[in-house]
Amino acid sequence: MSTIRMVSKLAGVSTATVSRALKDPELVAPETRLKVMAAVKESGYRPNQLAKNFSSGRSYNVVVLVPNVANPFFSRVIRGIEQEAQAKGYAILLGDTQGSVEREQEYARMGLTSQADGLIQLDRRFPFSEEDKALAASVPFVNACERICNDSSYPVVELDNRGAARAMVQYLLETGHKSIAVISGPAESPIVRDRLAGMQDALLASGLELAAEHLVAGDFSMPSGFAAAQQLLQLSQMPDAVFSMNDEMAIGAMAAFKAHGLRIPKDISVAGFDNIEFSGYTDPALTTIDQPAEAIGRQAMRALYQLMHQQPLAQPHLVLPYQLVIRGSTRVC
Repeated sequence: MSTIRMVSKLAGVSTATVSRALKDPELVAPETRLKVMAAVKESGYRPNQLAKNFSSGRSYNVVVLVPNVANPFFSRVIRGIEQEAQAKGYAILLGDTQGSVEREQEYARMGLTSQADGLIQLDRRFPFSEEDKALAASVPFVNACERICNDSSYPVVELDNRGAARAMVQYLLETGHKSIAVISGPAESPIVRDRLAGMQDALLASGLELAAEHLVAGDFSMPSGFAAAQQLLQLSQMPDAVFSMNDEMAIGAMAAFKAHGLRIPKDISVAGFDNIEFSGYTDPALTTIDQPAEAIGRQAMRALYQLMHQQPLAQPHLVLPYQLVIRGSTRVC
């Protein structure tokens, strides 16, 4: 049976260096780390993870709370978290909360019972119950994508949502659109409020206002986008463009408009938000805002790692840039 001493001898380094390379690989020089990993492979050494966890007081698990694991945008964020976690020697435990407060609280409790060393929340709610709130301060916690309502005490990694929405609506106005409707998300969401404020910034700068009948609510799902478009189709005067606060609702809206006989973008322009993979394959391909989803995930995990290791955060509130992606679903009027 191989031991850490055998790995040390093969790699030509101390046992402490071997331990550090396996436990905290980012603290070891790349060349040394490669030597250690080659020696581990050659010797067939397998660390005793249970003993490691017991001696360190760590589980080397991180809980990620996601409101809808089937959402393509969140899958990209999770990919970024997973990549960074694996590089740092952690595994992620995925909690698909499906928007349930009770599910969130159950998963969050894992941080209080030593089943996880930290949490990343991808939704807008504080995930701990009232009875657990006092103990929750001891659990490293990062909010990503969304922001916890009325609480700025936790690190956040997010997009410049207001700036992104402003840029999209400015583009629609610059291409000659005069009447722009919006399919929003849940009104209580901070990012929805930011995106709506960005849209209103752009309209106001052009001397325009958002008509009440042009603000229709969705829940970020394709069916809600379809239903929102049907609501717009009932208006006596249709808008000439629709800005959807995510790509899934935009794709649902496009389906409804096509079913009604409208041609996109000749009869109506449609724009989305997120740049999920499907958006490049719709007919026509969807104009959208690209969010660096994987980067959001990686940055969230890096921040959580720093908290778990009592390292100061240089940027407790990190805002990442967006990119306007122009495709065939919008036209020049």
